Amino acid sequence: MKKIFRSLALVSVVSLAACAQPELPKDHYYRLQVQGPDKAMNEPLFKGTIEVERFLADGLTAGRPIVYSEAGSEHQLLEYHYHFWTEPPVVMLRDQLIDFLRAAKVSDMIVSPEMRSRPDYRLTAKIKRLEKIVGPKPSAIAELQLGLQDEQNGEIIHLANYRVEVGAQSATVGDAVIAMNKALNEIYSRFVASLGKL
Repeated sequence: MKKIFRSLALVSVVSLAACAQPELPKDHYYRLQVQGPDKAMNEPLFKGTIEVERFLADGLTAGRPIVYSEAGSEHQLLEYHYHFWTEPPVVMLRDQLIDFLRAAKVSDMIVSPEMRSRPDYRLTAKIKRLEKIVGPKPSAIAELQLGLQDEQNGEIIHLANYRVEVGAQSATVGDAVIAMNKALNEIYSRFVASLGKL
């Protein structure tokens, strides 16, 4: 009988200990959705097809965990454990750029490499920064290197860095993502404007 009571007591203690465990944080997932150009071109800037390559990025920025840095210590990057992009930024930013360029009517056709076409132009990009800034004035920074090359003669038509920092409404990751969307929209708009001046 004593053994039964001991067993019951042990089960009760284990059950209470399990109940006392703090609930694990939930994973949160975010997508970037660039708003799009204010207006489209009257006619395409480039005749033919532009192929937009998968973006390049360093190992940390290329991953799905959202990256952040402390204000004043931007040389050190950290990543969140429970906040992730729905897709790797190298794919997500490329797809958003394709949609943006199509909406702006930059070229007759804008495709990704999966189409296996023979493009007239190749667009390459590198994500230099895509991070939340933690500090007294929370913000988000996006910095991209964007280049366009003529596939017929290998000439680099345009190559430039674009960097935009946008203040966030609060210190939350969700508000930082909203700020990143605005920053990317500004970068893509500047890029299209640069192409329009060629």
